[in-house]
Amino acid sequence: MRVALTGASGFIGRHVLAELVRRQQTVVAVARDSSRIATAPGVSAVSLDLAAPQRDCFERLGRPEVLIHLAWEGLPNYRSARHTEVELPRQLAFLRALIDAGLPALLVTGTCLEYGMQSGALRESLTPEPGTHYAIAKDQLRRELEGLRAKQHFALTWARMFYSHGPGQAAGSLLPQLAAAVASGAKRFDMSGGEQLRDYLPVEEVARLLVALALQHCDAGVLNVCSGKPLRVLDVVQSWLAEHKASIQLNLGHYPYPDYEPMAFWGERTRLDELLGHEARAGAFAYNQPNAG
Repeated sequence: MRVALTGASGFIGRHVLAELVRRQQTVVAVARDSSRIATAPGVSAVSLDLAAPQRDCFERLGRPEVLIHLAWEGLPNYRSARHTEVELPRQLAFLRALIDAGLPALLVTGTCLEYGMQSGALRESLTPEPGTHYAIAKDQLRRELEGLRAKQHFALTWARMFYSHGPGQAAGSLLPQLAAAVASGAKRFDMSGGEQLRDYLPVEEVARLLVALALQHCDAGVLNVCSGKPLRVLDVVQSWLAEHKASIQLNLGHYPYPDYEPMAFWGERTRLDELLGHEARAGAFAYNQPNAG
């Protein structure tokens, strides 16, 4: 299958690209700077700025049969108005141009923050209540694409992402900060109280699920990409320390809990398991361990 991948040099994108290569797909990997894309058999790297895409961008992407669209700028500042004022119209113009040119199938990554302050097991049928500019922009992009889909024929999967961790994660994320503190010989690690319940998946499993959806079921509508199992943040930290045989004093409560997230939420993944069957459940069993990553 001919697959185009935007955001190919990013944290998740690098793992999605590796999974596509493993499955021997023909890939056009897209980034603002194509020199940052890892070369591999079957992969063509293309430099493309979504802020100023060429008119022939569908051709430059190799007339793909499916686009896996990960690209999004301005993170991790979720509150910035840039998401709604700048990024949203850029994203919509880019995707609309591809759809108008004949793109047959599209998988776009959304965010669990679209659910807003709703707690517990979050299922796709819940009405989104986004509270940050980032989540509002993502939710509006989904609505616009669904409106286009009602007028033009193309397959659409909106993969609502929960929390990913693993190799290549941003240095400011929790586990990379913990690893850096341990490596530097720091005596203590500042963190929140750690009582939040969150939904975590290793990035390798996230990539596997996204690719499976794009290749097999790229017309699923809204779909949670998640573990389906809540984990306490403090347990994740302590499991990482145990796995790496490391010791550091945890300075709990140093940082306040984020005010844009509820204390306890995780994804409900019944639809994901129904679509991908044994493949999804096998991956979930392998990765849904507290000390993963």
